[in-house]
Amino acid sequence: MKLPWDKNKQSSGAGDGGSTAASAAPAGQGKTSVTGAEEQKLPRGYTPPKGRPTPKRRDVELERGIIGGQSLAPSDTYGQARQKRKEMKASMSKEEYKAYKEREREERLKRQREQQAAMDRGEEAFLMDRDKGEVRRYARDWVDARRFISNYVMPVAIALLVIMLVGNFFPEFAATASMFAMVLMLVFLIEGIILGRRVNKAVRERFPETTETGFGLCYYSYSRAVQPRKWRTPRARVELGADV
Repeated sequence: MKLPWDKNKQSSGAGDGGSTAASAAPAGQGKTSVTGAEEQKLPRGYTPPKGRPTPKRRDVELERGIIGGQSLAPSDTYGQARQKRKEMKASMSKEEYKAYKEREREERLKRQREQQAAMDRGEEAFLMDRDKGEVRRYARDWVDARRFISNYVMPVAIALLVIMLVGNFFPEFAATASMFAMVLMLVFLIEGIILGRRVNKAVRERFPETTETGFGLCYYSYSRAVQPRKWRTPRARVELGADV
């Protein structure tokens, strides 16, 4: 550590060691001169290469949870945001504040559409925790490539609702429809168990070291199977009958 009062000592020491440096100079004179010339050629503010390509701005923003320069996470508490909104409203006229609200609404809807589109494409940065990972992606593809009776759970549920309403006027028809509905529910249950066992077996063969198998993966796969194909999020990446 250099102290202010050691400055004179350092300068005198440098003078005393000048002869020593001069005597040692001939041995490495050529190398020192080349190094000095290279340092003089370098421009001011020169930064050496970092040995890796510079990442794209969009990739960095997605990693940090930012879209279009705006963070996805709120930076202020609810009270602070409310106070800022009040101050902004007080500083604007009625027409200006109305236009600001409209722009804010359009930007919010645009961000929501971008996020939903990214989720539909299956981008990891925008997926919910339950959908992330190679195992869940493989399970989705496995389900999307096959047809199941459970694909018609929602249409059957709507039909049963109509039957219940009609059954108030036709009790005999309602009793027959209820028996048919019970049989269908039993079929859905059995198929759900079989589907879960097959998905777990396929995942264990594809990812031997995974720990995501079990009831959680079974429920995740079956909940996707009961949704209509066009309503699934993320969207199906494979066609029906594809070899997954």
